[in-house]
Amino acid sequence: MKNFKRIGILTSGGDAPGMNAAVRAAVRVALTRGVDVVAIYRGYSGLISGDIKPLSMRDVSNIINRGGTILYSDRCPEFKTKEGMQRAIDTCKKFGIDGIITLGGDGTFRGATDLTAHGIPCVGIPCTIDNDITSTEATIGFDTAMNTVIELIDKLRDTCESHARCNVVEVMGRGAGDIALNTAIASGASSVVVPEFPYDDESICKKIISAKSLGKRNFIVIVSEGVGSDYAPALTKKIQDATGVETKFARLAHIVRGGNPTLRDRVLASKMGTFAAEELLRGNSNVVVCEKRGKIVSKDINYALILDRMYKCTLKEGDLDSFSEEDIAKMKREIDRKRAHLLELFTVENKINL
Repeated sequence: MKNFKRIGILTSGGDAPGMNAAVRAAVRVALTRGVDVVAIYRGYSGLISGDIKPLSMRDVSNIINRGGTILYSDRCPEFKTKEGMQRAIDTCKKFGIDGIITLGGDGTFRGATDLTAHGIPCVGIPCTIDNDITSTEATIGFDTAMNTVIELIDKLRDTCESHARCNVVEVMGRGAGDIALNTAIASGASSVVVPEFPYDDESICKKIISAKSLGKRNFIVIVSEGVGSDYAPALTKKIQDATGVETKFARLAHIVRGGNPTLRDRVLASKMGTFAAEELLRGNSNVVVCEKRGKIVSKDINYALILDRMYKCTLKEGDLDSFSEEDIAKMKREIDRKRAHLLELFTVENKINL
């Protein structure tokens, strides 16, 4: 087991509500164990440039309720180069950093596994509002993002009802429809469009026409950004032309990424931050912290990354070569469970939102 004297903590990629709560938990656990903690500002960019400062117990006070990340974030192409990696390693040696806790998404985890391979053990915490890390059932920031979406849609519905209007609302989610599916149910949307399931503009229009004939005045159609940036504006025009209902387009965009984290995200982040610090100090590295069936566990980062590629159908030749048939079968079962869960949400939405 490695004898840790000082560890670093960084946030990378897109920010997510709850990151600060996870930072707070990890820092306090490590300090309580007698291990120094340094903040690495601006993600891997700060690791390369040496933008590093020590953290005390009080430095992480009063941040559990704040959105964004007090450590700031950045995307760092230089870190992917041999020269960038060497500069990061040199920084770790200069500041005496024995290990790093990294918060972010799949890009962050790829960086963490590269650092581990170069002798700097890392543990990853999944922070992304999209909930698109297949190895965990929930990511930090996902719950807050959904609550922000339904709050905004509730406001749009007021105007839709007043003017007998339709709003096509595009929500974040990149290649994942988790935000769209959940918020469509919770907001009573007339239809939802996500990349995981087939969609048909004509069927959406017929559904609106049918509901209008039964006296419905307001219509919300939620679209995941994963279907393409041009789709939702085009659908807006189609709906108005085909139904006669005045239709407006709203792209919620990055407003969904901000805001104070919900109770759910604060608790999840606190549990994951605690587990990550304990896991690293136990000598376990190159793992990502996950929530599975309500419990916090760790999974090998390489497993998590390849599972993600398998789910998203982006596997490259040779990706599965290092995995046993049992591992691959396990991955397929995890993917089947994820898809079955999304299908259940999609089915419920279509049954009740008329």
